[in-house]
Amino acid sequence: MAERRRMAYRVHREILDEEEVDEMAEKSDSKGSLTQKFKQSMRCSGPRLKSCLLDSVPLLSWLPKYSLRENALGDLVSGISVGIMHLPQGMAYALLASVPPVFGLYSSFYPVLIYFIFGTSKHISVGTYAVMSVMIGGAIERVAPDSNFIVWDNETNSSIVDIFTRDAERVRVAAAVTFLSGLFQILLGLVQFGFVVTYLSDPLVRGYTTGAAIHVIVSQLKYTFGISPKRYSGPMSLIYTVIEVCYLLPTTNIGTLVVSIVTIISLILAKELNAYLSKKLPVPIPVELIGIVIATIVSWQVNLDEKYGVDVVGTIPSGLQPPVLPDVSLFGQVIGDAFALSVVGYGIAISLGRIFALKYGYNVDSNQELIALGLSNAFGGIFQCFAISCSMSRTMVQESTGGKTQVAGALSAIVILIIVLWIGALFEELPKAVLGAIIYVNLHGMMKQFMDVPALWKSNKVDMVVWVATFIFTVLLNPDMGLAASIGFSMLTVIFRTQLPKYSLLGQVPDTDIYRPLEDYNQVRQVPGILIFRSSATLYFANAEMYLDALREKSGINITKILSAKKKLEAKRKKLEEENAKKAKKAAKEAAKNNTAGTVRMTTDMKGEPEETEQKDITFIEMDPEPDPSLPRAIILDLSPVNFLDTVGVKTLRRIWTDYGEIGVKVVLACCQTGVVDNLQAGGFFNDKVTKSCLFSSIHDAVLHCQSSGRLSQDEENRFTHF
Repeated sequence: MAERRRMAYRVHREILDEEEVDEMAEKSDSKGSLTQKFKQSMRCSGPRLKSCLLDSVPLLSWLPKYSLRENALGDLVSGISVGIMHLPQGMAYALLASVPPVFGLYSSFYPVLIYFIFGTSKHISVGTYAVMSVMIGGAIERVAPDSNFIVWDNETNSSIVDIFTRDAERVRVAAAVTFLSGLFQILLGLVQFGFVVTYLSDPLVRGYTTGAAIHVIVSQLKYTFGISPKRYSGPMSLIYTVIEVCYLLPTTNIGTLVVSIVTIISLILAKELNAYLSKKLPVPIPVELIGIVIATIVSWQVNLDEKYGVDVVGTIPSGLQPPVLPDVSLFGQVIGDAFALSVVGYGIAISLGRIFALKYGYNVDSNQELIALGLSNAFGGIFQCFAISCSMSRTMVQESTGGKTQVAGALSAIVILIIVLWIGALFEELPKAVLGAIIYVNLHGMMKQFMDVPALWKSNKVDMVVWVATFIFTVLLNPDMGLAASIGFSMLTVIFRTQLPKYSLLGQVPDTDIYRPLEDYNQVRQVPGILIFRSSATLYFANAEMYLDALREKSGINITKILSAKKKLEAKRKKLEEENAKKAKKAAKEAAKNNTAGTVRMTTDMKGEPEETEQKDITFIEMDPEPDPSLPRAIILDLSPVNFLDTVGVKTLRRIWTDYGEIGVKVVLACCQTGVVDNLQAGGFFNDKVTKSCLFSSIHDAVLHCQSSGRLSQDEENRFTHF
């Protein structure tokens, strides 16, 4: 390989400390008060009002520019394709949410229209989503369990569940938790809290959705086997449910099991064929729609419900539901679930939205997305919908079939409206086992996420631990509590990594102003008489003591032992001085009694020169005026990785400056960010004796300064002791 051409440069300038840089660059101190910033934000003008309106309602900015020639055909095909997918998925995910299937269709209509107006992503398909549905189902089963609706049936002389009353109450709970989650999202968006999604790392989200997929699968086992297990809630509920299902397996409805197996196999084969022919077909084959049509016809012709006891969807009312305000009395019972739904739904939507925004070169406003999803859920809650997010499968279809704007989403909502008004009643004989099979097959993408574990093991073991821990928390603690535990664990890993940073001594790359860790490079050499110390993490209360210990270990200077010995020697010197003073005072008194001149007699020798005789019982301890030559001339603390300093961090640096200064080692700071300098200023690091002259903008400036200044003078050493 040809040798890369190197370009040389030479810079000739004076050594500059931070104080001189501030003076040369004319640092500005005008940051503005909080009151001024508030007044500035509240000022209103015509252009600003227009910009605010267009940002709040993105539809007004892009719809007038909509190109029929370029976008209409693709959006039309995409909208119809996605609308067809909404039908089976909406009905199936409604079962996950423990509400009648028709409410899944409502959830695929109202929120989609609201997002069309307020959303900023052009490609994501909002609507029902498996993870959100199972979270809502958990909240509904906890607040409105079957046991609350058991009535006595006089015809059978047994207890039965009042399904009509139960479903009505569950719809009320779903509407309440959805409305409340929408309010949370709106409030978070208004206070510009869109950055909250940064706490949901990719390993956390993928581990969480995989764990939630396990809940989805377990919740659908009753429809697969035709059994009625007891529904558990709270931690470990999934384990109890699996045990209950295993106990009821001998009572499996064979007809239901056969329908499930046939549907699953058929859907898998059809999807594989779809993938094989994807490049040859203009649009994907709607295998799910074809599946539910065939299943409905077979169920109607064979009479699966009455002959074989296969559970079917049942009555699907035509038309839309009138708006009803949510029951405020339920808010207290579902507030935790609502907040978890708001965070999870937003995290999934914004993650997917950013992927397509990056691919197609446009921006997605994270705060506006929060507001758009919040309005979709709040408005949907009034019309008895359950919480929505975006679906990966529908989004991929919307993008692959030519969808370029949210017009495709609006068209898919129109398809659902037609189904709800005129076609929905035709699917009353659809077996619920078919909807369960559709859910299983649609989860294959989430099941593939298990392959993340070996990949993360090779790339980043901490991320792998976050993935596995999140999965375990979600499976064992349920999606709501599991999310909180997962975020807490993820934050602990960040704290753990800041508490165990890499500490290094830096050396100079020969003939350059570049400095690298000595242990990582063979040709890097330590600057004689100067130690350059760096930590890979910021300095704050959690790792301040470890920073001191690492500096002591890397420098080889046991500062505590040296200072202790010096203090003992100083104390001994003072004690001896006091004893000598007492002896001198005593001798003076005795001399006064004897009329002598004092403790020192002046005599004359043979040559006539005076001779001074000292009192023999006075002892003197001489202090070494020069520092130990084995100690370094100076220590440079490279603070380039430090992005903030708390009060403990400032005290730690001040302690280093003082302690090492007492033994004659100069301490300077290099590569301080502006915020760190401000933290030092606010923390009281600087005073009349310590100025910004001990701060340097580069390591090389600091090295040259230390080489030119030599060791500390006696005056400088005295300043250290009085810091």
